[in-house]
Amino acid sequence: MTDRKPTQADLNALDITDAEAVEMNRIAHPLLANAAPDADPSLVSLDSTPGGIVFVTINRPEKKNAFDAATIAALRETFETLHGADHVRVVFLRGAGGTFSAGADLEWMGEAVEWSESDNREDALGLARMLKALHDIPALTVALVEGAAMGGGAGLVAACDMAVALKGTKFAFSEVKLGLIPATIAPYVIEAVGPRRARALFCTANLFDADYAAHVGLVDAVVPDGEAMQGFADQLSRSLIACAPGAMGDAKRLVHAVAGKDIDSGLMDDTARRIARARVSEEGQEGVRAFLEKRKPRWMT
Repeated sequence: MTDRKPTQADLNALDITDAEAVEMNRIAHPLLANAAPDADPSLVSLDSTPGGIVFVTINRPEKKNAFDAATIAALRETFETLHGADHVRVVFLRGAGGTFSAGADLEWMGEAVEWSESDNREDALGLARMLKALHDIPALTVALVEGAAMGGGAGLVAACDMAVALKGTKFAFSEVKLGLIPATIAPYVIEAVGPRRARALFCTANLFDADYAAHVGLVDAVVPDGEAMQGFADQLSRSLIACAPGAMGDAKRLVHAVAGKDIDSGLMDDTARRIARARVSEEGQEGVRAFLEKRKPRWMT
């Protein structure tokens, strides 16, 4: 199998046949027709399978996958492409070369020292929008974390729906040691670990390991080695074959809509509308009929 430049037909949000998917399994472009001028597609790679499994890889191993403006732009475009990939069930996010992400690139940070407050605000919005694009992917998102996830890298972990870390992986929210704050990643970290834990992690800036990350809820599982991590990804991918892709996206949106809301008549009405819509949807009809008829639903075949 060889790499090739995507054609116009390929640009339809990964909505491709099995044969095309095999041919295109290695995708080195975010698959957007109109790329942002500061996005470098070589910084992020995207691999997909016919079964709706996607791997997004940050590809700056020489910089320990640290962020700069171009990497952030490439990630955002990749994540936004996946908003329209209806057949995708799970997106695994990882870093090349044995490190998930060291956070902000030092050269990029050095440039920002000379910027105005307005320039810094615009730059920070780029990171905020990238994280929101990751958070809003309809498919289940899973961070595969090894080596280190520092600052914004740990924020990427928090913005995913799930995370598994290699034992010994290091994490830190070290911004206050630089006189800064972890502002753009804060919504996702607080959602993952809760306000009290977030205050402690942010204010101490302590380095912590994968076991402690699991203890506070930043990661869901710790595995001993790379083989076990691959096994985790394979097992999860197999289990999701039984799940309807559209329903998975609707279930994620349900959580976002319900979390933190008062259980009142408005919320009850909203949830009733959602399940009613699901029951009459194509997937809902197929899933229930398949269950009653003791057969597999079409999305499993």
